[in-house]
Amino acid sequence: MKIDPFPFDPLQQRYPSQRFPLYARGGMVNCSSPQAAAAGLEALRRGGNAVDAAVAAAAALTVVEPTANGIGSDAFALVWSEQEQKLFGLNASGPAPQMLSIERVTADGRAVNGRMPVRGWTPVTVSGAPAAWAALNSRFGRLSLLEDLTPAIRYGEEGYPCSPNLAAMWKVSYDLFSRTLTDPAYKPWFDTFAPQGRAPVAGEMIYLKDHAATLRRIGETDAEAFYRGEIARRIDGQSRRDGGYVRFEDYAAFHPRWVEPISVNYRGFDVCEIPPNGQGIAALMALNILKEFPMGDREDVETVHRQLEAMKMAFADAFRYVTDPDKMEIDYHDLLSPAYGAMRAREMEDRARVWTHRLPPKSGTVYLCCADGEGNMVSYIQSNYNGFGSGIVVEGTGVSLQNRGADFSLDPAAANRLEPGKRTYHTIIPGFLMKDGRPVGPFGVMGGYMQPQGHVQVMMNYIDFHLDPQQALDAPRWQWLRDGTVSVESRFSPDLARALRRLGHDVRLDLNTPSFGRGQMIVRLPNGVLVGGTESRTDSNIACF
Repeated sequence: MKIDPFPFDPLQQRYPSQRFPLYARGGMVNCSSPQAAAAGLEALRRGGNAVDAAVAAAAALTVVEPTANGIGSDAFALVWSEQEQKLFGLNASGPAPQMLSIERVTADGRAVNGRMPVRGWTPVTVSGAPAAWAALNSRFGRLSLLEDLTPAIRYGEEGYPCSPNLAAMWKVSYDLFSRTLTDPAYKPWFDTFAPQGRAPVAGEMIYLKDHAATLRRIGETDAEAFYRGEIARRIDGQSRRDGGYVRFEDYAAFHPRWVEPISVNYRGFDVCEIPPNGQGIAALMALNILKEFPMGDREDVETVHRQLEAMKMAFADAFRYVTDPDKMEIDYHDLLSPAYGAMRAREMEDRARVWTHRLPPKSGTVYLCCADGEGNMVSYIQSNYNGFGSGIVVEGTGVSLQNRGADFSLDPAAANRLEPGKRTYHTIIPGFLMKDGRPVGPFGVMGGYMQPQGHVQVMMNYIDFHLDPQQALDAPRWQWLRDGTVSVESRFSPDLARALRRLGHDVRLDLNTPSFGRGQMIVRLPNGVLVGGTESRTDSNIACF
């Protein structure tokens, strides 16, 4: 039943509000949804640790924020284990199906203007998120996987109220899909996410019972049902019926990989990211250049100019080289060498310019973070890529499949060219900050190619400009776009924007606040107290005790 709205618009923010950082000792869960944060806190209170909290929150987010992620998502994680005194990385990005190739896409007429399509079965890659939950739970968790997933199952079965930004994002996708997704293959999406023939409104209850049943089977079988059981077979059957390429064998062969995090030392702090195929290396490359310059005030035009130019250089190299690490033509460590950062810094000019990649010298969505009272900390991210992903929902399961394969290139000469079984360049990246071998805390900013740019800005806000975690997230952001323009938020200084234009930057005001990313951050003080910041640009919340 549609809600009779109260006489207010929850998205109309007439007055600036203030958020202060939150302090806690027993545990903290920072999410873009209050229900997901509560799910993580529930896991902590039931005796779980930070990893249980992260898995509980991640699973809950597939239910309470399906516009950005789902059971069919990919995932990455950085985990600080206090017991092992080590930072671990997990890459749970799925590969392209074995049947999918440039030749097949071309022969089947699936290419769109020479590029991979964005919707439908063609850009569907193997879903990595459920395997990430199982792997994290098995290695570090204290509760069973089913216990971790119980809050998410409850939200699906008993319902939850639609939040303001969720309603807005849902409507954007519904309006787009209603115009463009007319093939019968998309009917399960409308049956699942628009059963009343429209998007839900703020305050309306949402129920996803098929989704809940699938989560229960994942929990009961430690995700085996999803990859080597009945759910994988349903994905296979529907793919065959609708002309898709993914098969049961693609899912059955998938396992996530534990990886060594990569890092750059930036002014005494080690900023850590997941290695390629993730694009976290772009944030590190930019910081590796920026550390060569003294930084003035945050609002100085020279500061922002250097940030933009360093980010453009980093993207030029990332777009040229980054892909599945098994297929990269260079050692990605070379891109992070101090000598390479210094070389790129020397190339920087006083005016904006277009940068191309360089060959380094030889030698080298939804985001959440959690911490417990014992010292364990998790930086976690998962995504369907574009809103609701491919638009394909597996009938009777609630599983919305990602469209990560849209990032593959159909150019046979490109580093990130499509190949069977290959993992594509990946935009989603968790971050983690260390100092002197000890954890400072997890951070992240979700949102496509905004993510490494958000990482750079948040880290510099914290390290260079001494802003607390909340202010580091709240500060106005800029975003370089691939067409060469620089987009700035409405709160961005007009004087600074004009000064950047005088340096040759094509600066434009963007009123779409969510496009500048949605972030979270936790810092642990020397006495063990946790300090958290959460994103003011969306429905974020921190649950703590």
